[in-house]
Order: sequence, then C-alpha cells, then structure tokens
Amino acid sequence: MDKIEIQGWLDGYGAAWENGDPEQIAPMFTETASYRETPFDEPMLGRDAIKAYWQEGAADAQENLEFSSQVWAVDADTAVAGWQAKFTRIPSGVGVELDGTFRLRFVKVSGHLLCESLEEWWHRRES
Repeated sequence: MDKIEIQGWLDGYGAAWENGDPEQIAPMFTETASYRETPFDEPMLGRDAIKAYWQEGAADAQENLEFSSQVWAVDADTAVAGWQAKFTRIPSGVGVELDGTFRLRFVKVSGHLLCESLEEWWHRRES
C-alpha cells in the first residue's frame, strides 16, 4: 500500500461524507472493521454499526459538507492522515469546522483497499 492508494481511499471516504451516503461508506470497510470516533469511545464494530453511525451522525445531521485530507505517513498496512471538514448542523444551522487525524489500518480484498481499523482524533469549532 502506498500514499496514492490511501489518498484514493480517503477521497472516497470524503465523497461518501459529502454525499451523506451510508450506503457508499459501508463497503469501504471490512465486514468486521473497528471504527473509533474518539480515543476514549468504545469502537463501533462491523459494517452495520458503521453504517448506522453514518446514517445518524452524517446523513441525518449534516449538510453542505466539504472534506479534504492529506496522507502523512504509511508503514506496511497502517497510515496516518490529516483531515478537515466543514458542514452545517441540521436543524440548528450551526456551522462546524473540524480538524482531525486518522490512524487507519488496511487490507486488500480482491484488489480493493478496505479499512479494518479507523481511529480518529479531532477538534471542533462552531459558529
């Protein structure tokens, strides 16, 4: 795995978030993936849990989303990346800016890069 492949995965992740589409995000993860939104949260386990999180947290709660990312480092199956997002909360209309970091672990399945572990740290500013 290299930075170009991982940036491609991140671009797909960003497109799914911008589209608010849990159906688009779920297949980007392994069936048994672990997704930890913050370091102290219990991980969400499996595609169904990730899809439900995205439905509630993104599709039903955010609009006008913009996402960008940068791969910082790759070591074997693990990558570290920075990311930024801006969106408006539904229905409050509050603007939110996020700046975060991912630690991602990947596997290749039938030539496709799938995430088996996502951990994130982020800071938020609301306006």
